[in-house]
Amino acid sequence: MSDHVTGPSAGEVRFRDVRASGIEQVRHDVAALDEPGFWVVVITFEGHLTAVRMSHVEHEPLTAAAEPDYGAGARRSIDGAEDEWVSSLGYDRYEAAVEEVRRRVARGEVYQANICRVLRREIPDGFELARLFEVVRAGNPAPYSALIDLPAAGLEIVCASPELYLERSGERIASAPIKGTATTAAELLPKDYTENVMITDLVRNDLAPVSVPGTVEVDGLCAIEQHPGLVHLVSTVRSTLRAGVRWSDVLAASFPAGSVSGAPKVTALQAICDLERVPRGPYCGAIGFVDNDRGTARLAVGIRTFWATREDDARWLRFGTGAGITWGSDPEAEWCETLLKAQRLIALAETALQTTDTN
Repeated sequence: MSDHVTGPSAGEVRFRDVRASGIEQVRHDVAALDEPGFWVVVITFEGHLTAVRMSHVEHEPLTAAAEPDYGAGARRSIDGAEDEWVSSLGYDRYEAAVEEVRRRVARGEVYQANICRVLRREIPDGFELARLFEVVRAGNPAPYSALIDLPAAGLEIVCASPELYLERSGERIASAPIKGTATTAAELLPKDYTENVMITDLVRNDLAPVSVPGTVEVDGLCAIEQHPGLVHLVSTVRSTLRAGVRWSDVLAASFPAGSVSGAPKVTALQAICDLERVPRGPYCGAIGFVDNDRGTARLAVGIRTFWATREDDARWLRFGTGAGITWGSDPEAEWCETLLKAQRLIALAETALQTTDTN
């Protein structure tokens, strides 16, 4: 499907080293990613792709984020920030989902499944994504920060993802799955390391069919990365793509990312379908760009991500959070992990909203 837009269309896109504006074309077919131009790419967890070819692209690094001027609004406390948000899964339902995954593990159906919940909050029409982006960038800097403010293409996203889904330079490709989250490195559990190794092996297997035999390698296993308010275990998998491989082949082999689905991927996705009550949308999908003019691409896993929608004459802001469930999972601890991942960013969103309301 191709939507042709005559002349530049309003909108702004920011990545850590790229600024783009002006919509030339909106496509929903993966073949677009092999065509010339700079394409902003968003793929929902359910597999719906939106590719937007931009008319004006500047390659410049983001400057260090300054503390925004909050005006009369005060910085929102992390404690209780989620009170304004409605969760797709409450405490009891989430714990029940964890127990069901553990039962499926016991039956040998799955080894690990990522179970998520989506938070939503009504927001005023005057709320600007660019302001949320600056507040989030200042309070929660992330390697794959992104602002995709393209309402004409149906994309209104602020991303603070720490996780690389795919990065490509010529025929070299890399993926850096995250599994294992705690407030400090000392609090990481044996379960976290086991999960990371399991998912890293899954990513190796995902990339193997599209890679030159013998080139798939793990460049760092279970490295500890510091992020605002928490630590992650991160492994990096690299390979060389086979000649003639297209984006349709790469995505068919590797999407969705193993870290946000599970292993084996087929039965993990079935568990997600059975136990989660709402679609994830861009959360846990892929967010980034394909720059065919330079032969590069960078797609983040769409975690720590806000997206805006309009439904029933109201505008909503959504945010997803989840945890990987194994046989060794404690339901309450997994619920607490979803809180840990969400609380800082939800507090920042509330600060941005509070400022909007008071200005």
